[in-house]
Amino acid sequence: MSVTSFDPRTGAVIATVADTSADELQAVLAAASAAAPQLVATSPAERRTWLHAVADALELHRDDLARLADQETALGLERLTGEVTRAAGQLRFYGDVAAEGSYLEVTVDEPTATTPRLIRTNRPLGPVAVFGASNFPFAFSVLGNDTAMALATGCPVVAKAHPAHAGLSMRQAEIAREALAGAGAPRGTFAAVSGHQVGVDLVKAQEIAAVGFTGSQAGGLALWRIANEREVVIPVYAEMGTVNPVVVTRAGAADIDAVAKGLVGSFTLGSGQFCTKPGLLLAPKDSGAAQAVAAALRGAEPAPVMLTEAIAQGIPTGIREMIAAGAELIAEVAPAEGATGWAAPAAVLAAPADDLTPGSRLLEETFGAVVLVTEYDDDRALADAVRRLQCSLAASVFTGGADDVQAPGVVALLSGKVGRVAVDEWPTGVAFTWAQQHGGPWPATSAPAATSVGAYGLARFVRPVAYQSAHDAWLPPEAQAANPWGLPRRVNGVRG
Repeated sequence: MSVTSFDPRTGAVIATVADTSADELQAVLAAASAAAPQLVATSPAERRTWLHAVADALELHRDDLARLADQETALGLERLTGEVTRAAGQLRFYGDVAAEGSYLEVTVDEPTATTPRLIRTNRPLGPVAVFGASNFPFAFSVLGNDTAMALATGCPVVAKAHPAHAGLSMRQAEIAREALAGAGAPRGTFAAVSGHQVGVDLVKAQEIAAVGFTGSQAGGLALWRIANEREVVIPVYAEMGTVNPVVVTRAGAADIDAVAKGLVGSFTLGSGQFCTKPGLLLAPKDSGAAQAVAAALRGAEPAPVMLTEAIAQGIPTGIREMIAAGAELIAEVAPAEGATGWAAPAAVLAAPADDLTPGSRLLEETFGAVVLVTEYDDDRALADAVRRLQCSLAASVFTGGADDVQAPGVVALLSGKVGRVAVDEWPTGVAFTWAQQHGGPWPATSAPAATSVGAYGLARFVRPVAYQSAHDAWLPPEAQAANPWGLPRRVNGVRG
């Protein structure tokens, strides 16, 4: 058995990667399990040097990696070269976050006449299985956010190669292993495996303590179910995405043409294959939003080439299903005549807000350059429509400025449904920063309190342990009185 990747522009075979055998998988898992206590014993500062070394190696091979990625994804050399740089930046960032130390949340309560001495700290979970995304072959793949965060916290990683860029996945893994070994990381700190059944077996393996996933709802929920059927249940941090809504206020609709142009740029970015792609526009009644978006789409003349054949086939199917559910096709830009490979149309549809009902196909994502436009009569109708939506990763609101009286209520309304609300900006960019939240309530993610981008994502791969009346020498280094790693801590309620 093997996995084959293709050139989306032509359908030509690019790489064939043999499935990891059962014996090979067991060896990888044994190495990760053996490495886990060694990683726990290393300081966050030391792990930072490992991540910086991997980042340096990625950048050293940037051009070759981008060329290979372009062959397997058709995302373009400019975009992919920049994404290598982003992935390297993420690796350094999460190493720096770990070295800063606050993710450990070391908390000391000295004994009193009525309470014992308690010290609480976060400890690494153990080996983590990472399943990356097809649409970001660097930033969200085998060396993406999940892997960087897990390694930063002291968790070995076993990453599954994505079938859409299997050759690139294994090449990145090779580069990472060499860099980690050169930086002094223990054997078993990182590995990659390949194959559909291997991915299932990986989640079932007793050595695996957590799962990070970025991709479709179907894929994420399948892994979530497998993990919850284990004898020892483990957390699955699945970032799955849904229809990310955009609300235009009455004042914001005064410039509907500009909003429409921005929407087209956002929902066709990357051929509409972003998890933060805006998929639904809610605009005031009689704003002419649908026609404005249609005109902007025709003017843009996108020519989407999709990452996989299945994604390309799913777009016309999704459009037909949405029409059957009550939507009207307002505009469609078909692939150029004679287009080869996995080309697909871009489309704008419209439907009445009353048709946005639970269970309707209109509330499900069509992964690609497809958007649905609807109009609301008043604030109550808007609130009713938003409440019926699936929860999402992100939302945008376009306003008339700081004096827009409708805007505060809309921001509050959307914040109950998503993990991030963008004001007068599009949601497609996701910065890796301290304050970032890239998550959302179910079914956008399997863990609404978690984030898969940003400093707080490290919390997914640790768990708190409290030590009561323990001798100082028996405590983890970060919890010892001498604080040998020099990390921040809270003592008797006071952060120092």
